[in-house]
Amino acid sequence: MSRTANHVDAFNLAVTTGDWDTFADRFAADATMRFVGVPVGPFEGRTAIAAAYRENPPAETMTLLEAMTLLEDGDERARFRWSGGGTGSMELRWAPDGAVQALTVSFD
Repeated sequence: MSRTANHVDAFNLAVTTGDWDTFADRFAADATMRFVGVPVGPFEGRTAIAAAYRENPPAETMTLLEAMTLLEDGDERARFRWSGGGTGSMELRWAPDGAVQALTVSFD
């Protein structure tokens, strides 16, 4: 299973349990999270990312449609579908320890 698939599984678990702090632990301490085309963020640092999820938690799970390695270092871009039907893509950049260093989410 790819790191992106693991990330999506952890996201879906957080949606169903409301445990956004555990989900945010997947991010590096100095991680960034950005959204393209929606008026939210960017969020700088694990603490800000956790607060963003707690304060405005997503209500829909996502299904990974495809993931592909972008660069030689294993960073990935993936397409997804929300449980409500919308689609989008995300780009994940990984820290050397496997934590999410940067997440950029775009909606179609």
